[in-house]
Amino acid sequence: MKSPVLLGLLFASGLISAASLEQPLADLRAVQKEGEGNEKATAAWQQIVKADPAALPEILAAMNGANPLAENWLRAAIGVVADQAIAAKKLPVDAVKAFLLDTKNSPAPRVVAFDLLQHAEPKTAEKLTPGLLEDPSSELRRHPVARLTSAGDEALAQGKKDAALASYQQAMKGARDEDQIKDLAKKLKDLGSPVDLPTHFGFVRSWKLIAPFTNVERKGFDTVFPPEEKIDLGATYPGKNGDVKWTDFTSTDEYGQIDFNKPYTMLKEVTGYAYTEFDSAEERDAQIRLGCKNGWKVWLNGRLIFARDEYHRGAKLDQYKLPVKLKKGKNQILVKCCQNEQTETWTVEWQFQLRLCDDTGTAILAAK
Repeated sequence: MKSPVLLGLLFASGLISAASLEQPLADLRAVQKEGEGNEKATAAWQQIVKADPAALPEILAAMNGANPLAENWLRAAIGVVADQAIAAKKLPVDAVKAFLLDTKNSPAPRVVAFDLLQHAEPKTAEKLTPGLLEDPSSELRRHPVARLTSAGDEALAQGKKDAALASYQQAMKGARDEDQIKDLAKKLKDLGSPVDLPTHFGFVRSWKLIAPFTNVERKGFDTVFPPEEKIDLGATYPGKNGDVKWTDFTSTDEYGQIDFNKPYTMLKEVTGYAYTEFDSAEERDAQIRLGCKNGWKVWLNGRLIFARDEYHRGAKLDQYKLPVKLKKGKNQILVKCCQNEQTETWTVEWQFQLRLCDDTGTAILAAK
């Protein structure tokens, strides 16, 4: 820990102004994997950590659009500059606050800005917290959701069930992370106000399924079966064990699992397809978020969005986030789901979950 005298000397001499950081920040943002740009980035980092605290907003802004590696370098540099600034009581609080409140900035640096305020000016951060309940950053939303949840817990402990219910319901409106949603859903259910989790998340639950096509020797992933060429819901095709045709399937799972095992039993070395039509009220940016532990591909309106040829590596909510553009009206979604030859008990799952949301995780619901 530096003494106040030493810190005073540090800030009195040798600090780099924001205007002098343009090239070092550019060099740091240029760092790439495999060591590309590492030498320049190291030299740049050593300059940036000598920056005047007034330059913190510029360093935060450099995180906007930075690649993950450069973002980590910048976050570390901010930590050094901010620690020294806070110890010397020179953090530019108003400028950091303005950066946080400007939602044109990316979520990651805004989260860093909020953390700085929490550390240096906890009362300021506390005042800002309620206004983050509908923030574009799901991570920043966690703070007001946690506060409302605590308020509900306190009210419940005092026997004020109506007040607790109101706090939990308000928190649920802003909650976007699975852990907080699960916790709030249980609290609300216990108070007699169950949450429609599939609607809250935006899971797509009603599909047409067709299976099984073959996946012997894992060749089904790259084989173009008829549903990839044309969607004809009245057609019958040769499958692995005989003719196959489309069948209706609606998931009753709270987390929207589309389980091929239910209509087709626990088959191995097979390929299945799921098709649905999503009616969007407008043309808009969106995300298809998928969880799947099988080999899979996803198409939107006939265009392949993404694919993953691996099996049983685990699945979780929002495992894959696929940016898409929905058109106004009917949008066709096709999912290919391949099951491999493994027979261990932990390999029986042949399923996926898919939801439509914006980049905060807020559900996009069908117009009809």
